[in-house]
Amino acid sequence: MKHSPEFRSKREEERAALKNTAGYKLWSVMFTLLYPFIAIFTFLFSGIIMFFSGISKVLAYLFGGSHARH
Repeated sequence: MKHSPEFRSKREEERAALKNTAGYKLWSVMFTLLYPFIAIFTFLFSGIIMFFSGISKVLAYLFGGSHARH
């Protein structure tokens, strides 16, 4: 909820001023353009980690139990 200007806090005024900077605008554009790539990379990397984690669990199950039997 936006307040009328006479009731704005100092932090709200600082935040509004920062949104007018070139750096903020550049960051907003870059984040918007790169977000799909970040999301796809995260999804693929998570899948790779899950795959190797599954292999590790299977190998630990197969070879980890052999020490307890001897």
